[in-house]
Parts: sequence; C-alpha cells; structure tokens
Amino acid sequence: MGYTKSLICLLVSLPVILAQEVSRATMVVDSATTIAETDDNFICATIDWWPHDKCNYNQCPWGYSSVINLDLSHPLLSKAIQAFRPLRIRIGGSLQDRVVYDVENLKSPCHPFRKMKDALFGFSKGCLHMNRWDELNHFFSRTGAIVIFGLNALHGRHQISKNIWAGAWDSNNALGFINYTVSKGYKIDSWEFGNELSGAGVGASVSAEIYGKDLIALKKIIHDLYKDSDYKPSLIAPGGFFDKQWFARLLQVSGSDIVNIMTHHIYNLGPGDDPNLVKKILDPHYLSKIEETFRNLQLTIKQNGAWASAWVGESGGAYNSGGHHVSNAFIDSFWYLDQLGMASVYNTRVYCRQTLIGGNYGLLNTTTLVPNPDYYSALLWHRLMGKGVLAIHSDASPFLRSYAHCSKGRPGITLLLINLGEQTNYIIHVQNSLSLKLRVKEEVHAESPFTRGLKRSVSWVGSQASDGTLTREEYHLTPEGGYLRSQTMVLNGIPLRLTKDGDIPKLDPVHLNVNSPIYIRHLSISFIVLPNFDAPACA
Repeated sequence: MGYTKSLICLLVSLPVILAQEVSRATMVVDSATTIAETDDNFICATIDWWPHDKCNYNQCPWGYSSVINLDLSHPLLSKAIQAFRPLRIRIGGSLQDRVVYDVENLKSPCHPFRKMKDALFGFSKGCLHMNRWDELNHFFSRTGAIVIFGLNALHGRHQISKNIWAGAWDSNNALGFINYTVSKGYKIDSWEFGNELSGAGVGASVSAEIYGKDLIALKKIIHDLYKDSDYKPSLIAPGGFFDKQWFARLLQVSGSDIVNIMTHHIYNLGPGDDPNLVKKILDPHYLSKIEETFRNLQLTIKQNGAWASAWVGESGGAYNSGGHHVSNAFIDSFWYLDQLGMASVYNTRVYCRQTLIGGNYGLLNTTTLVPNPDYYSALLWHRLMGKGVLAIHSDASPFLRSYAHCSKGRPGITLLLINLGEQTNYIIHVQNSLSLKLRVKEEVHAESPFTRGLKRSVSWVGSQASDGTLTREEYHLTPEGGYLRSQTMVLNGIPLRLTKDGDIPKLDPVHLNVNSPIYIRHLSISFIVLPNFDAPACA
C-alpha cells in the first residue's frame, strides 16, 4: 500500500514538477580511489546535562532530557536508538565540567544542579550518583549504544581572571569514577576530557600546556585501570572550538599516542534567535565557510599528531539550545546532511549531533520523543552511506550540493544530493570516472515525452523490476505540505510517522530503472543508491 501511495504521489506531482525550471547537470564520480574514510558508526548524538530550568530567549526547551532525569523506560527512546544498530552516544556538554561523581573518594557534598547567578554557566556543581550511572549503563547495554563519556576537566582548578582557569587538575574523583565503571564491567568506548576549554574557551579556558600534561596523567590512569581488560577505551580531547595554535600545541605537549581522537565543536549558524537562520541554511556560500575549519584541523593533525583522528564532538547548528521551529524542522536537514557530507570529505571519522533529545535541536521531540526530521536524515545516512568517501565533480549550480560514498554493506555507491534551489529542478546524469557511464536512454525535450518516460520508469515499485532490468534505489525527502518549517518529513511522497504500535516507520525507497533519468526537485534532499556502479575503490 505504501509503495502504491508513493507512486501515486510521484505521478500526480508531475504537472507541478514540469512547471518549474528544469536544469541538466552532469556528475562524475571518481570510483578508482577513496579520498577519505569515516568510521562505520559515523552518526553520533549527544545526551546533555542541562536541567529543566535551562532557558534561552524566554524559552526553556530542555524539559526532562538530561543525563540525570531522562526517562530511560520510555519505549520510544529505546526504539529510536535501536533503529541504528548501533548508535554512538556522547554524554557531555557545558555542565560536564561542573559534574562530580558520587564515589567513595569524593571529599565534598554531592548535590543536584541548581541555578546560581554568578556560577559558571549559571549553575552550581551537580552530582552523578552511581545508582543513576548503573541505570544509564544498563540502558546503553540494552539498546546497544556505543558510549563516549565526557569527564570534568576543571575539578580542582580555580578561576584567575575572566574565562581563564589555572591550577592542577584533581584527578582523584575521575579516577574513582573510572575505577567504579571498570569494576562493574561497563563498556565505555571513549573517555573525553573537558568541554569547550580550548583557545579562548566558552565560559572557561585552560592553557594547552596544562591541558596536555593533564592528558598524559589521564592516559596513565586509563592504562592502569584497564590493564587487565581486553578492552582499551580511546582518549578524546579537547571537545572545544578549533583554535589552530592551541590544538597544535596540545598535540605537541601531550606527545605521541596520548590523544587518540581530536574533537571540535561546530555551531556555524550562530545564535538560536537569529532571524536569518533559514536564509543562512539555504545559502550554499554560507554553508561552505566552515569548510576552512575542517581543512585546517586535518592539516593540524597531519603536521602535529598524525596518530590522532578528527571527530566533530558536538554540533547543533545554532547555539543556545538551537532555533525554535528551525533546528527541529525539515529546513535543518539541509544544514545537517550538508555538514555530514562536508565533514566526511575531510576525514572526520565521527559526527556527534547536539542532541539526541533536549533543546530545540534534538533528533527527538523533547516532550513526546517523536522523531524530528533530522532523526530520519541521520538514520538514512547511517544505513546507506558507507565509510569510503569518493570525489564527485558536478557542473551544476552551487545550490545543488553533492556527495558520494561507497554504499554501506553492499556493492556500488550512494549519492547524497541536496537541492537548495527554490525554483530549479534537476535532471542528473551520473558518469563513472572509469568511463563506465550511466547513460540516460531517453532524451527529454518536452513535457509529454518526459512524462511518458518517467511513467515507464516508475510503472513498478518494489525490490526488483517485473522484467528483471537493473535498478537503483531513490529516497526523496521533502517537507509535509511544502512547508520548510514542518516537523514532518516526507519520504517519496509518504509522511514519516510512527506506526500504530509506536515503532519507527520503514524507510522504503522507490526502485527505478538504472538507465532512467535521475530527477531532483527543488528544495529537496535525495539519497540515490547505485548498486551496479563499478567502483574499484569500494571493492
């Protein structure tokens, strides 16, 4: 029934499609070699520490979504995570450097976060009780999550001037916490040290020299506590905004093989209350500005610490909890998927979205836990885009963004095509750099032949063509009702809603003849899976 509805929607929309401006574009995929590589589990999402009374712009969008108070028994939370099989989850955020762990060697009281006017980020220190840590780990084990935990890197330090903190890091509380974690057999994939303390910092900063020495000490703690374990977690730092000189110095001071992963944060859309958020998202030149950061980080690691890999440790687009009716709407997927594509090109191994739940930028609605559009964008990327990144060259307008990867878990390649154009639709010709071209058999000169050709191409929908011809898969994403701020994503003409049993819906493609035109409509996003595309780089 779903396939039939998809077919009907596509054919009914033909008159509207053909009334728009149609442009041809040729894309050449270099299939001989990969240009970069991601981790198999590239998609990551965060769970933050913010209490329910964290507010921005007269809104308090966090509800009960924090590490401390999130309802781990909610069936939709488990289903949303399990759909990724697995999802990488980072526990961290601004308040992580205010968290104390309620273990035996804690020498101070362990109270909940509470508002405190003159305190860092406006909140007191907060407590992670070990019974809650037990609950979280049982939940992560049950859902198969891959866990990154951000440690407090300010414990024991003191503020010496605005934003600048000094003094020795007191590692005792972290040591006791990690020791407890190891003793319980909880599997932590990576330990991250500090949050946004790099460079000028956000609220607080620590010099690269001090930070680097602390990382050496933390590495030794991890090594000693895991010496009898078959599993050795990675060490991640610094979890802050990229500062070339600071990042380079950190790698130099800490030395070879101390830091396994360099994480940086991205909020390139500006504050969440910016009235120009939508305009920025639809401007390809604005989206491309952040490319310099990816390029410079890649170069910094190559020159100063080639043993480390690059991750985006936190990115929500717009900071201060995200943009209301933007970060949780379809429009945000233009920014989000473009970020995933761009980051991959520069050997970013993992990309952590702020947040899984909480704020305006959650993949899940803070109150209902119903998936927002970006959840489905993340899930499609995770299922379709493999770790091998391919170069793709296009003669289209900059408003048509294009990325190519080896397909995940099967032969061929997958394209991600993002059409930011408000009026222009595209007919795409994909060519192989090895000269094995996907030729369009039918010339498109007028409405009638195009309509007839497209109808022939989509006269069947399913796992294979009735006549046995070679096929491709297409996943076309649009907003419900054409409204860019809609919180409902439409896949191939079908709105994505939870099933009657409260399950994540199936994400079914449309199957088309491999030689038919690839059509991309205006203000839409498409994943195109080409299983028969000869790509030696993906073998």
